Amino acid sequence: MRAYRVLIPALAILGACSDPASKSNAQIPPLAQPTRAAPSDAATVKSSFAPVVRRAAPAVVNISSKRLVRVRPDPFWEMFGMGVPRDRIQGSLGSGVIVRSDGIIVTNNHVVEGGQEITVALADRREYTARILLADPRTDLAVLKIDAGAERLPTLAIDDTGDAQVGDLVLAIGDPFGVGQTVTNGIVSALNRTADPNGDPANAYIQTDAAINPGNSGGALVDMDGDLIGVNSFILSRSGTSSGVGFAVPATIVKRVVETAAGGGQAVVRPWLGARTQTVTAEIARSMGLAAPQGALVADIWPNGPAAKAGLRQGDIIVSVDGRPAVDAAAVSYAISSRRPGETLRLGIRRGSGEQTLNFRTEAPPATPARDQQVISGRNPFDGATVVNFSPAVADELGLDPFLGRGVLVTDISRGFAMNAGLRPGDLIRRVNGQEITSVRDLTGVLGRGGAQWQITIERNGQEVTANFRT
Repeated sequence: MRAYRVLIPALAILGACSDPASKSNAQIPPLAQPTRAAPSDAATVKSSFAPVVRRAAPAVVNISSKRLVRVRPDPFWEMFGMGVPRDRIQGSLGSGVIVRSDGIIVTNNHVVEGGQEITVALADRREYTARILLADPRTDLAVLKIDAGAERLPTLAIDDTGDAQVGDLVLAIGDPFGVGQTVTNGIVSALNRTADPNGDPANAYIQTDAAINPGNSGGALVDMDGDLIGVNSFILSRSGTSSGVGFAVPATIVKRVVETAAGGGQAVVRPWLGARTQTVTAEIARSMGLAAPQGALVADIWPNGPAAKAGLRQGDIIVSVDGRPAVDAAAVSYAISSRRPGETLRLGIRRGSGEQTLNFRTEAPPATPARDQQVISGRNPFDGATVVNFSPAVADELGLDPFLGRGVLVTDISRGFAMNAGLRPGDLIRRVNGQEITSVRDLTGVLGRGGAQWQITIERNGQEVTANFRT
């Protein structure tokens, strides 16, 4: 079974990959060959990509994931007591890239998500059971580990320099439609694309026209040096097959996730700007006398956050990060969140009619107030809801705006009255029976006093909604 994800109005096809035809215990041949070389300019475009493929393909593996799911019978037969739920094994296929010779592999998170049995097949068809070191749904990356003993497995070097340019030649290696390892070529069509299927503004992708079809998820996007510059993740298509608009997670993010997993981390810590920004539109550019609509306008500053410490002010426009142009607010967010906490960056800003450079030290978003996550139970409207104190750290983890203010966030609805009451994950609880709710402790205190009549006010999508319930 292959995984599919729908993007409106297009389809995001997230597929499967199989193992490459290579020798896992052999030395990787050198890139340069006496009579054949990868094309590097227009004059050599008729040359072969084979040297690059020989270097890269041995490190691409096949991944299969199985999980047990409960299948319910048709509701019509259930009404008559006929039919019972049955367990069924559901599988998915994908590919991965060996990035460390001791058996550390990176793939797409959706390939292994929920998997109870994960198998990695090498090129010579040897199979290993894999365990997940780290899963990061926000980037759709997962890091696996297999035990190949003392054998040093072939690897792909991660090129996180960010030197890729639009027009660069690239190869995509995967297993489209399960036909076996396939190599397609194309170019880098665009950089820093924010067409994220999860709508996360902190993600930016490499866009390529190399053919990527159902089956390529987790496969490698490599440059002409045979280095990994991205992990193929999804495509936009109206037909379900490649239309030349594919997206790969950049190597900068891949390396951060791999480093975190290899170091024993359970979650990727992303720095934050500590400011609310908005993209400079054509209208904003005209009103501010700018030559072109480019950059991120600072609308608000978090007190004592990294932006405040760097000297940013409301009304500043961030035009570059470490010398790279900042096209919009999403580009600024990505440029900062892809770094490690503690690094120092140079922010190019426009203030008034002049420009200047500020030194910005990256910091992890603060978990203030403390997390204090609880599952609510009892005779009240929140029965069955998981809630947590809202903080910049929680906001970053869930891809929310940290400037929503203090409150209690609903993160999950699993059962009980909360499900029937219409609560949703992402709701911020503002007031219960007229009392302001700023922490989980406030909420449990009000609920502990009991009662049959409840008035609750939540914030959803920027709007406050008040409802009355009887329990």
